[in-house]
Amino acid sequence: MPNSERFPLALAHTAATLYYLQDATQAEIAERIGTSRATVSRLLREARDRGLVRIEVLPLPAQDAGDVAERLRAALGLRQVSLSPPTASAHVAEAVSPVVSRALTDVGLGSGDVLLVSSGRTVYEITQRELPHLPGVVVAPMVGGQDEPEAWYQTNEITRRIAEGIGGTPRFLFAPAFPGRRLRRSLVADAEFQRFAKLWADARCALMGVGAPPLQRESIPSFVPTGEAPLRLAVGDVASRFYDAAGSEVSYAGADRLIAIPFDVLGRVPVRIAVAYGALKIPSIVAGARGGHFTHLVTDPATAAGALSTLEERP
Repeated sequence: MPNSERFPLALAHTAATLYYLQDATQAEIAERIGTSRATVSRLLREARDRGLVRIEVLPLPAQDAGDVAERLRAALGLRQVSLSPPTASAHVAEAVSPVVSRALTDVGLGSGDVLLVSSGRTVYEITQRELPHLPGVVVAPMVGGQDEPEAWYQTNEITRRIAEGIGGTPRFLFAPAFPGRRLRRSLVADAEFQRFAKLWADARCALMGVGAPPLQRESIPSFVPTGEAPLRLAVGDVASRFYDAAGSEVSYAGADRLIAIPFDVLGRVPVRIAVAYGALKIPSIVAGARGGHFTHLVTDPATAAGALSTLEERP
């Protein structure tokens, strides 16, 4: 039955453009055009009713998704690879988020257990969607604060959002990601910071995005010296720690100042869930798994197939 409400056609078109072409959430659209999420939902429905949007039902993938996931898991040496349903590239974040929620649920986290979270666009997008109910779980950031305007670099805010979404307890890291040497020495000697660092050591689970090769990214923290030769070898990062094609950490001038979970500490967290998608991140995924930086991968079928093809083409 057609929608009985009539909105200005231009407003419905704007909402549809932001949602379907620019991957904006309904909350972001509501804030941008000055209305409620319920109205945005009605605008999107009207855009469909009035022929402004054509919904395409994608064919089933040529390969069985379960087979692709298992082959990729074996090729990467991971404990688990979980795939979202196939979807258009603009909506992968929405498709992947429920899979992340199931993965977190399967960990079996209880009250007092520590869940670590990274910064980054992918994890930030997950905070805007439904999360599993994990009451009493302590949520803590894996990296210090970053002086960047984008919301996905604000580690304490991401921590707060995830804790709120799961019904957990946030623990904030009041330290910059890249302090001066004197400040860093003071921070690591501080008893409060040492208590916080114990959360890294005691964590049961980590949820992280995987960064694309630093020289190919649209945005990157300003403290990262992308012009330095060592970073030309980097193919990805987790929690602002960069690694090469073998998964080994890439150092650079001043890298010892970084306030972030060290790779050796991260490697002792029992369950490490990486969320990554898109062709640009295939080398980052492969190298990150090779370096043992995560145990579980959540991605979409297209990225999984691309990664599997890359691995199976190698001699």
